[in-house]
Amino acid sequence: MTGVMAARAIASGTISFGLVSIPVKLYTAASSEQARFNLLHKKCGGRMKQQYFCPTDNEVVERDDIVKGYEYARNQFVQVTEDELKQLEAARTGSLDIVEFVPLASVDFVEVEKSYYLGPDKGGDKAYQLLGEAMRRRGVVAVGRYAARGKEQLVLVRPYTAGDPPRHGLVLHQLYYANELRAFADVETGASFQFSQIEQDLADRLIDQLSVPRFDAGKYADSYDARVHELIDKKVAGQEISIAPEQPRAQIIDLFEALKLSLSRAQGGAGANDATAAAAAPGAAPAPAPSGAPEAALDEEAPVTPKPVKKATPRKAAKAPKAETG
Repeated sequence: MTGVMAARAIASGTISFGLVSIPVKLYTAASSEQARFNLLHKKCGGRMKQQYFCPTDNEVVERDDIVKGYEYARNQFVQVTEDELKQLEAARTGSLDIVEFVPLASVDFVEVEKSYYLGPDKGGDKAYQLLGEAMRRRGVVAVGRYAARGKEQLVLVRPYTAGDPPRHGLVLHQLYYANELRAFADVETGASFQFSQIEQDLADRLIDQLSVPRFDAGKYADSYDARVHELIDKKVAGQEISIAPEQPRAQIIDLFEALKLSLSRAQGGAGANDATAAAAAPGAAPAPAPSGAPEAALDEEAPVTPKPVKKATPRKAAKAPKAETG
């Protein structure tokens, strides 16, 4: 019987809070599987080599002659050596000190930078499970500082359950510091609207139609990456590649019609394609209200005025062949 290869830890450390210390190991939680390309010389197909070029001295600079510089003003740099930076590093203890426990709901997903699985190291099994069970029971997560690679990182440790049968453990999220986050107030979110009751009802019904008990990432796949690998396999096999033309999308010009069409598609109702054409047609009459809805509700909000659509120039008809004379 062939066993499953165990994950390989990328680091080890110790979770500390109060007088409790839990030896743990870090494991990669996610990594990109997208196709990676090398840069080649178009002329010969050889792999390119990266070089650093100094335009001032008009010469290629070797790595040993390169130093780090911080631009404190436009085109003004101050040089910093590796030894100077190394003196500023935190001790490489691998210690994860828990500072406080907070409700999970108070953490914003935008603050998460990377995620790692945590597993117990030798002698840490019981304390590892006790910490996870206690946080799960209280509905909290741990905020801490993790000293790794000479830098002090802000991290979040939370209980994690996955698998069938379910397995309980811990996961570590590396967080951005507050000064690294961009203010959402700087984002233009558009004008405010008063939505009619029928629009709200349609939106609610669409959400209900598409709702599932829980998120399952296994249902989704990177279709673009799959097409890239398919293209690569065909090229390796020497097959001819044909590119299909992009299909034009229907132009939905009215929010109410878009909601009705989306709900119809979610329900798998017949005539969804016909509704697409009707909603996309400039000047199309509004569709009748759903059964039981008052007709006056359709007029509660004026439809969005469509942009003028350029008319396609008709092709010239092919000339008829001349009749042969005897």
